[in-house]
Amino acid sequence: MAALQEIRSHGPLLIGVIALGLFAFIAGDAWKVIAPRQSQDVGEVNGKKISAQDFQTLFEEYSDAVKFSQGLSALTDEQNDAVKDQVWQAYVNNQLIEGEASKLGLTVSDEEVQDIIDQGTAPILANTPFLNQTTGTFDKDMLNMFLVNYSSMNASNTSADVMQQYQQIYRYWTFIEKTLRQNRLAEKYQALLSNSLLSNSVEAQNSFDARTTQTDFLMAALPYSSVLDSSVVVTDAEIKARYEKNKEQYRQLVETRDIRYIDVQVEASAEDRAALEAEMDDYTEQLKGEVADYTTFVRQSGSEQPFINLYYTSKALPSDVVARLDSVEVGGVFGPYYNTADNTINSFKKLEVTNMADSIQFRQIQVTGETQARTQELADSIFTAIKGGAQFADIAQRYGQTGEPVWITSANYEGAQVDGDNLRYIEAITTLPQNQLTNLNLSQANVILEVVAKKAVQPKYKVAVVKRAVEFSKDTYNKAYNNFSEFVAANNTYEKMVANAEDAGFRLYTQGEVQNSDHTIGSIRNTKDALKWVFEAKAGDASGLYECGENDRLMQVGVARINKVGYRPLALVQDEIKRELIREKKGEQLLAKAAGASLEQLKSMAEAVSDSVKRVTFSSPAYVAALGGAETILSADALVGKQGVASAPLKGNYGVYVLQPYAQNKTNDTYDASAEKEMLQNNKVNIARQQFGNDLYMKANVKDTRYLWF
Repeated sequence: MAALQEIRSHGPLLIGVIALGLFAFIAGDAWKVIAPRQSQDVGEVNGKKISAQDFQTLFEEYSDAVKFSQGLSALTDEQNDAVKDQVWQAYVNNQLIEGEASKLGLTVSDEEVQDIIDQGTAPILANTPFLNQTTGTFDKDMLNMFLVNYSSMNASNTSADVMQQYQQIYRYWTFIEKTLRQNRLAEKYQALLSNSLLSNSVEAQNSFDARTTQTDFLMAALPYSSVLDSSVVVTDAEIKARYEKNKEQYRQLVETRDIRYIDVQVEASAEDRAALEAEMDDYTEQLKGEVADYTTFVRQSGSEQPFINLYYTSKALPSDVVARLDSVEVGGVFGPYYNTADNTINSFKKLEVTNMADSIQFRQIQVTGETQARTQELADSIFTAIKGGAQFADIAQRYGQTGEPVWITSANYEGAQVDGDNLRYIEAITTLPQNQLTNLNLSQANVILEVVAKKAVQPKYKVAVVKRAVEFSKDTYNKAYNNFSEFVAANNTYEKMVANAEDAGFRLYTQGEVQNSDHTIGSIRNTKDALKWVFEAKAGDASGLYECGENDRLMQVGVARINKVGYRPLALVQDEIKRELIREKKGEQLLAKAAGASLEQLKSMAEAVSDSVKRVTFSSPAYVAALGGAETILSADALVGKQGVASAPLKGNYGVYVLQPYAQNKTNDTYDASAEKEMLQNNKVNIARQQFGNDLYMKANVKDTRYLWF
């Protein structure tokens, strides 16, 4: 990107102007979630509330950083949702860490942050524009130069484009600096946890041996599936006892809802399609004739594929058009035809084909004066001077610009809306012969352009495409709306909705464990209002009618159950517990059946399966292909078993086993006591960190009510 190139050039201006912002189509307005005047709270951590305004500020800061680092002009709805989740998770994590750190007196000083910047090794610094062009690593001198230039800039004598780019980079840097501080505080706090968990030489040696000792063994098993569930009796008392024993497994950290919903997708009727086909026949006939202005014609046709009067590669054209392009002569028309992939009816005219460079290197000088006449006078003077032999770079520097060549390819503008000055600018670059100049007069200034080099010659096209989606009409939508509205009005409780949906011709969908942090119901776009209702409703309620999707779907939602924070009720987990107890009782039955049996005797039983399993270690569970699952107990027993000696029957996850090791060997790994201890300690820390994080989360009484506003 231009900003990065200019920063690396160490020129007098870190950010260059690219033709008066003629590529402004790659910059978009930040997405706004709520109006600035709103002040409702969207969440709470450790009793500290965060307002919608403050969360919006964090969101914009983070999304701007994402767009800058990834070179995006805007984020999709899905990306925005992901950013909102990341912002919330980061906010919660930071609040949890800061709360504990403050009790311990842990802080991060400005000097520490500066030391991290001076070292330049923090991974996040590699995502900044301040990278040394030779080494590809963070360069603090480039950062300092940028900060000095930024602090001395004066908006009154700096172009708006340059000022905007400087401010964009400065905001990104402040985000990086804040993140460095937060990460450092987390590192300090986690170091306390890490240093409290140690390993020793005995544990390290045992871990190494278990990881590098490989065992091959023969195995026979009696699968649990060989015992009928109906032959196993599990009582309610046993289920309740197991529930009480393992109650912590059923702790729920956030409230969820189980819902059922009806989703009606409105589709075009036969009459809608016939009307569109008639329109497309008319547009096709017009394409076959003389069209004065294809840009206007295609726009007025309602085509999803705009026409821009530039030469494009085939990548810029719809795939269905590209597949038929070679079957049409220049000037010929193809269509109408239906494309199943995007549900469209299409016609296109192949206007022109030419071979031209796709990569073009050019340089430029932007010329502005006090008046339009003065601008033209200066531009003419500069153009004449360069034509007369003056050095392009020298004149560019005289006007505060580098004049350095940059490359452009079709990927820089294909897929974007290009019109007005943008169109004239790109057309000039792509059609100007190599080593020639032009004085391009634009609406706000002149640009002296020179094409320096061209390469990557390939076919390029001008194709006028009329692509129309087969869409439902207003009458069709109203008919579907009225029909569904009648059903919703008559079935205004969960019980009625579920009982009558299928008889009315509507399909019911089920979605369990819905959280208020979810962004959609059933992956259907624009269902936020329905989700908001779900968390305001009571069990047994049914919603009204919601219009969602891309204005093509109708929905009704019913709340089946509310799952509160805390221990999940026995009624919700009893089926899971029952399956677990059935498996265990099957295991006891099969253990009794296998008692005293040799490997060969077990293999001879009608329901038995057998296999040979190789290269099993303690750290990697043995995979039993015959039963389609991994068995940790086999890995443990194989390590300590004697070669040629069958084990006692072992109860696993999928059956009862007898195994007999027949070979054992060591891998070629070299024992490193320090590395082994470090690995063990890291494993312990990761486990403890997760558990400790859950405990902190529970104590913090985290409340997430973003769904009310976002």
